[in-house]
Amino acid sequence: MDIPQITSKDAANIGEMGQTYLTTGKHVALRRWEEPAGDFGEPRSREYEIVGYVLSGAFELDLDGGTVQIYSGDSWLIPAGATHRYRIIESLVAIEATSPPARFNDRDEPA
Repeated sequence: MDIPQITSKDAANIGEMGQTYLTTGKHVALRRWEEPAGDFGEPRSREYEIVGYVLSGAFELDLDGGTVQIYSGDSWLIPAGATHRYRIIESLVAIEATSPPARFNDRDEPA
């Protein structure tokens, strides 16, 4: 891999659920989400840890049975293996990092 790795917005891959895959390294991957308001998705768990930051909007996170609202400027952590689901309260733009990396070619679904 050449350093630095640059992924332009025109070259970024779009996942099946609308996530934009940004730069991916050996130990972490970055992706961007834009989501309209909507109901809770199905509960899921992932083999990777997720940290995120809300650029704009708000969502509700149900994590292992507890629910919290997360707003613009807030960040969150979902441990690997934790059962969780989201409900977008207000149109959302967020950035997530996953470790180990969730990659475009792994047919990743939203966290």
